[in-house]
Parts: sequence; C-alpha cells; structure tokens
Amino acid sequence: MKPSVGKLFPKRQLYAMLAPNLLLFIGLTVYPIIWSLRYMLYDYDGIHPAGFIGLDNFIRLFTRDPIYWDSLINTLKYACGKLSLIIPLSFLIAMVLNIRFKGSAVLQAIIFSPTIMSSAVMALMFYLLFNVYNGDINRYLLAAGIIQEPINWLGSSLAMVSVVIVAVWGGIGNYMVYFLAGLQTIPKDIYESAEIDGVTYWQRLFKITIPMLGPVLRVILMLAILAAFQDIQSIMVMTEGGPLGKTQVVFLYLYQLFFPVSTSSPIKPEIGYGAAASVVTGLILGGITVIYLWISKKLDNIY
Repeated sequence: MKPSVGKLFPKRQLYAMLAPNLLLFIGLTVYPIIWSLRYMLYDYDGIHPAGFIGLDNFIRLFTRDPIYWDSLINTLKYACGKLSLIIPLSFLIAMVLNIRFKGSAVLQAIIFSPTIMSSAVMALMFYLLFNVYNGDINRYLLAAGIIQEPINWLGSSLAMVSVVIVAVWGGIGNYMVYFLAGLQTIPKDIYESAEIDGVTYWQRLFKITIPMLGPVLRVILMLAILAAFQDIQSIMVMTEGGPLGKTQVVFLYLYQLFFPVSTSSPIKPEIGYGAAASVVTGLILGGITVIYLWISKKLDNIY
C-alpha cells in the first residue's frame, strides 16, 4: 500500500514548502491589486500627496480618453491577427512533425528556439530587419525584383501587421509543442481501425484528430488569448505604440500611465488614473474569459 502524502510530509513541512510561493503570490499579485484598488479614486502621480477625487478617473476614462478605447480596439485587432495565424500554423507544423521523419527532432528544436529568446532582443532584431532603408527584408525583396521601392514595414499602414508577424514567429514553437503533446496522446489503434474501415485522411482529421484534441485545444486557446492581450515588450521595442497610435495596445498604454518616460516625450506618471484604467481593463478581460469559457462548455456538449 502506498503511503499517503500526509504521512510522508507532516503538515508543518507541507506549510513550509508552500510558504515561499504563498508569500510571492501575496507580495506580487494580491498586494498590487489592493494597491491599485486603493488609488483608483485618487489623483496621484507617485510624487505629490494623493488627493481624493471620487469617480473622476472613471468618468475621464469613459468620456474623455479616446486613446484608451483606441488602444483596446488595437488590442483586439492584434489578438485576432495573432490567433488567426499562430493557432492554425502551429497545429499544421505539429501534424507534420508528428509523422516522425528523419530530422524532425532537429526541425522541432529550430522552430521552438525563438520561444527561449528574450522578447526585447527578438523585437530589436526584427526592428533592424524591418528598417525601411537599411533592413535586410527590403534589400532581399529589391534584389529579387519582388518590389520596386522599399516598403515602410513600421509605417502606419503596416506596423500592426509587422508586430503580429513578430509575435507569431516568437510564439509558434510554444504552441507547436502543446499540439504535439496532444497528438501523441491519441491512441494509434484508433487510426488503424479507421484505415481498415476505409476512412479518408480528411475524415480522420475532422472526425478523430480535432475532436480528440478538444481538451488540449481549449487550453491552448485560453493561453493564446491571455498571451495576446499581455504582449507589450516586442511592441514597446519595435514601435513604442506608434506611429500615430496604430500599435498602441491597452497594456502598453497602462504601462505608460505608470511609467511614462518615453524616448520621445517624457511626461509625469498618472498612477491614480492608471489604477482606474487597470481595474476596468481587468473587468473587460474577465468578461472575455467568461464568454470564452461559456463557448468552450458549449463545445464540450457538441463533442
């Protein structure tokens, strides 16, 4: 008979093992939330004494701050663009690598390698590649005769596309690994039985593979949605929210309210207003999460 966890580890030892994580959770998650809730009703810049202003921060957010709502729309555009590319591509690559041909392990390592790279370094690398005059991308396209003049990849019309491309390049390996792990849990005898019954490849894909990947796919989508809303490092390095606010996503805007020092325009922090905007953003994300979980539950009933 296996000994229980309680016999192996007395309660004191269990509490001692949990204590560091619990302290970090309280210090890095719970305390900042309480701190934000405290200052959302104050005019506070972190330097001068905080002054109570009631709901004025929320009134300003809903009536006098178009930048916040534009940044929220930009966030949705960014998330939709990233998810529409990264999920199908990572699934397709996982399907190919699941065949286990010669060199598949090396190819898997190459595709996964960008995920271990710092987002700031990756963004700086692509900033140089996308440079309109000296970037390698324009140089190769011009040399190949594909384009006749340099493309402004970080201009107002293509900046969002460029940051989405960087996000897909940096995260596709991570989701590929999730899909590979899910594919390898599907019993092979199911496919063998289907082949004996004359089931086609596409029927196996839509009737066996995708339905059996349902639990993994739901987790991947949840992680991808949360990651898409929290991506700010690469955007901060590549465009700093510009040009003309075209890549200003909501978390970058919130960050700039707390830490507004910019290479272009240093301004004073607005911690009280940033706290109020953070609370509203958290509620919006909570609503999106609830909607996703509701849809996910409905899909459970279908499959």
